[in-house]
Amino acid sequence: MKTNQNTFVIIMAGGVGSRFWPYSRRSHPKQFLDVLGVGKSLLQLTYYRFLSLCPKENFYIVSNDAYYDLIKEQLPDLTDDQILLEPNRRNTAPCIAYASYKIASKYPDATTIVTPADHAIFMEDEFTRTCRVAIDFVETDNRLVTIGIKPSRPETGYGYIQYKQGSNGEVKKVKTFTEKPQLELAMTFFESGDFVWNAGIFIWKTTSIIEAFEKYLPEIAETFNVISDQYYSDKEKEKIAWAYARTKAISIDYGVMEKAENVYVVPGEFGWSDLGSWNSLHEYHDKDKNGNVLDGNTILYGSSECIIRSPKDKLVVVQGLEGYLVADCDNVLMICKKDDEKMIRSIVSDVKAEKGEKYI
Repeated sequence: MKTNQNTFVIIMAGGVGSRFWPYSRRSHPKQFLDVLGVGKSLLQLTYYRFLSLCPKENFYIVSNDAYYDLIKEQLPDLTDDQILLEPNRRNTAPCIAYASYKIASKYPDATTIVTPADHAIFMEDEFTRTCRVAIDFVETDNRLVTIGIKPSRPETGYGYIQYKQGSNGEVKKVKTFTEKPQLELAMTFFESGDFVWNAGIFIWKTTSIIEAFEKYLPEIAETFNVISDQYYSDKEKEKIAWAYARTKAISIDYGVMEKAENVYVVPGEFGWSDLGSWNSLHEYHDKDKNGNVLDGNTILYGSSECIIRSPKDKLVVVQGLEGYLVADCDNVLMICKKDDEKMIRSIVSDVKAEKGEKYI
């Protein structure tokens, strides 16, 4: 099927991937790593995933100044105009506003897909079909669409979207958004059948999201609109620095999607994971007969359900561990329970405070 010249893809690639520390570092976060062991980084996999929907010149990567060289190295087909560099991290709303106002200044009738750079999708044909359903739906009216994931379990690590009962077809009218719930509430959502996980993937006409910014985040709208004549010019970087100095940090979910009345969701089932933790990586990676994920030169005795990641030139011998992470990456060796995400976050915070940035 041919690509659509009027469809654009915005890839958000500015995160630091701290939950994958010590493999993911600030200087080389997880979106630039071959996390799945397939020979391509998560950013590259995201880029190739959308090439069936739009041509390569219609991609825009929004990231941090520090990652320009990594983006150029991994996606050499992109021009500098397609790499949007944020001087500061301001969450997803300013990131999306920057790309949307830039695209609209040159392509006012564009349809845009917004996606994180670091998610995994294992059934790409079905994902593409789901996106096409959403693209067709937003073409005819002022609508904001998000892609939802049909839950496979009562998960407390994701946000949830409830859609209205009786919605016809594949596109559903959104009723409520809920942030990460406690287990009891997650079980209720899972059993109800009208909740999906919030994947953070959005599809809309650029005019529709700009109208939403003007209504719900007018300060952000005014800031990025006032510099519209500077996009695609040699003054863009200077003006963006000016804009970000005046822009608050806020998510697109909280700032727009939870407030707008024209929000819809397309529930999908296409093997999605946000790869948000070591435990989620274990879930989707190939395993040995004892459930271990092995990436390195290893010998295991009486160990199961572990992740072992180490340099190929170092032999790692593990005995008697169950459900552990052993990560030997650069100047850090970490051994901890792989499913204790809160503890890993605490470890990263303590290392930064006690040992310094060189380990982060």
